[in-house]
Amino acid sequence: MLIPRAVLDEIVEGRVDLAFRTWRAPRVRAGTRMRTAVGLVEVLSVEPVGLDTLSEQDALRAGSPSLDSLLSFLTGREGTPYRMEVRHAGADPREQLRRDNELDDAALDELRRRLDRLDAASRHGAWTLRVLTLIADHPATNSAELAPRVGRERLPFKADVRKLKELGLTESLDVGYRLSPRGRAALAALRPGGRPAPPAPEAP
Repeated sequence: MLIPRAVLDEIVEGRVDLAFRTWRAPRVRAGTRMRTAVGLVEVLSVEPVGLDTLSEQDALRAGSPSLDSLLSFLTGREGTPYRMEVRHAGADPREQLRRDNELDDAALDELRRRLDRLDAASRHGAWTLRVLTLIADHPATNSAELAPRVGRERLPFKADVRKLKELGLTESLDVGYRLSPRGRAALAALRPGGRPAPPAPEAP
């Protein structure tokens, strides 16, 4: 569920605590936490709503300039209008993860295992360290320019970068990407010639 940045800011400030959408079936449920540009937004409740029950106050609480504007947004779409209570639920946990560049041997070993799993599941061969190195060498570069450098189409390349972002290794910029502090530390240690992982313990 996409929420405009201006409305997200109002959710953070507590001025907006409702959202309305028309769906064939609910796409979120109570307890859903969405990662957004301002951190986590939690959905507290989801229920169908009749358009004739909505008020100007509902529109204001949803960040809409008027009831007419809200009704226009909800009508003309196939499905049922839904009313959701929402709240700001704190920072995206990936933000703290991205800043954590104190990688001990256990953390590096876990990162290596996760990157190895991504490489093993790929149909286009090992890619994780190649993409991390590419972003390190070409920060703030459009994905349309980066993707051909590793023989990828733009959309699949962006999907790969999102997987690295989930591990706290990359950050999205207005244009392109850069390595996070965690990503820079991980790449320095994990690429060939970097700090080796500790040996696996011997079986008893």
